[in-house]
Amino acid sequence: MSPNQSPSGAIEEAIAAFEAGHPVCIHDASDREGETDLVYHADAVDPAAVARLRNDAGGLVCVALGDAAATAAELPYATAAIDHPAVEDTAMAYGDRPSFSLSVNHRETFTGITDEDRALTIQELGRFAAEATAGDATVVDFAERFRSPGHVQLLRAAPELLAERRGHTELGIALANAADLPPAVVVCEMLTDGDGAQSRETAREYAATHGIPFLRGEWLIETLA
Repeated sequence: MSPNQSPSGAIEEAIAAFEAGHPVCIHDASDREGETDLVYHADAVDPAAVARLRNDAGGLVCVALGDAAATAAELPYATAAIDHPAVEDTAMAYGDRPSFSLSVNHRETFTGITDEDRALTIQELGRFAAEATAGDATVVDFAERFRSPGHVQLLRAAPELLAERRGHTELGIALANAADLPPAVVVCEMLTDGDGAQSRETAREYAATHGIPFLRGEWLIETLA
């Protein structure tokens, strides 16, 4: 975002980037995670994009799915699906509930961890989301394509998106909806080389250097909620 660009202009730029298959950077809020995620639409993720997520962001590579796609796949929340004493169905340190679901590999991958394998899994998740949103995919189709556990972590977006929860999961899906794209996005936290998340200003500088739109979560909430 240039110094003279309005929040609405930044969102328009981000929508255009998503439509063109390019990433965006989204900072959630200083009173939430206080993190910037590098975000791609799932359809645009190739092995080079996975490498960029690993090297330039460094956090956990996750795929967020909209509620219709997650429901069609019958994806559980991990806190409900895993019966173990370490699991707590409680809010995170910043006061929000986790959106983690299953982790998956596409069935045509080998180990599932390579850039090529993860790109295939992510692209196929995008395809499933498109079909499920159109009413053309079910949990049977999902199980035929993916196996769990795997190396791509799935996130379930809140049914009411930003009206219900305001994490990167919902911010990314809201942006995909605004771009009229299937509800499947990749989010990955931008970390420092030391201990912690990149500051908002450092992430903004990265975005400016690489020609990537930078958004603050509050802009998306004000415009798209």
